[in-house]
Amino acid sequence: MYANPWLTVREDEIRRQDGSAGIYGVVDKPDYALIIPMDGDRLHLVEQFRYPLGLRRWEFPQGTAPDRVAVEQAALAERELREETGLRAGSMVEIGLLDVAPGCCSQRGRVYLATELTEGEADREHEEQDMRTGWFTRIEFERMIGEQVITDAQSIAAYSLLLLHERRTA
Repeated sequence: MYANPWLTVREDEIRRQDGSAGIYGVVDKPDYALIIPMDGDRLHLVEQFRYPLGLRRWEFPQGTAPDRVAVEQAALAERELREETGLRAGSMVEIGLLDVAPGCCSQRGRVYLATELTEGEADREHEEQDMRTGWFTRIEFERMIGEQVITDAQSIAAYSLLLLHERRTA
């Protein structure tokens, strides 16, 4: 029905469990990588304007490959981290999987914990030219969630995966 470099929208004819016919609208987007850059008690976030909301939002670095290309997820995570923040990770560990909006979207995201970080120059895409970055303590991060400064569902869910990962590895 519609396609651009970031997504496609399709309408499928379906057969329900009771045998009746129906339709289902699906937004197809490539899988993404979300990276939690962590240095001790600090988390590195990016802030950018999110057009559909008309607001600037803080979130963890995340993204897909250009032009809906399928890319190996660990390589995508490394690229997104470097591109958006300039950081390079000495250790990148996958800690979970997120489904963005499974009722209407096929997109899934792999969550990575990036540590042993070194700083470098960001290499942002043209659409990311207004992006800012910053370090926040975990207490500040949690306060920002409570004050609705951070509302990105993927970032909040990824933080939950981080807490579970820490429990498993403690």
